[in-house]
Amino acid sequence: MHSAICPGSFDPITYGHLDIIGRASALYDELVIAVLVNHTKASLFTVEERIEMIREVTREFPNVRVDSWSGLLVEYCKAHKIPVIVKGLRAVSDFDYELQMAQMNHQLAGIETVFMSTSPQYSFLSSSLVKEIAKYGGDVSAHVPATVLTQLLARLDLIAKSEGSEGGAL
Repeated sequence: MHSAICPGSFDPITYGHLDIIGRASALYDELVIAVLVNHTKASLFTVEERIEMIREVTREFPNVRVDSWSGLLVEYCKAHKIPVIVKGLRAVSDFDYELQMAQMNHQLAGIETVFMSTSPQYSFLSSSLVKEIAKYGGDVSAHVPATVLTQLLARLDLIAKSEGSEGGAL
């Protein structure tokens, strides 16, 4: 069985992520989408919420499995006998960082990294950018699935309301 892993924070998952996931799932018998557990980074959604969103929007890919990991990705790969990491690249700047990671992962554990260029219509897209635009009322409906959009807007609305209630008196 040929398996691969596609790691990331997916906070939230975008059509750019789904582009890579769909294309990678066609190349491997099993594709694990691994959500990073990073307690030092403030995320908009919990790991569990991100996993559920990813499961919901990847249902059309029967060979996709969603999991989470913390620590070294290569240790997860070794424990689950996954020989390949799939990484999406949007620009040359992504490649600079990802190449160093790929070389280190190979040196540490013999894990190969396959780079996939993001389709041109998603080359500018990132979760951070989507969150920033949505936070200021911009329309991100073309960049995330409808179920993700609903959850994103609800979370941002909840945050805005809680920040508004913390303010002082008029």
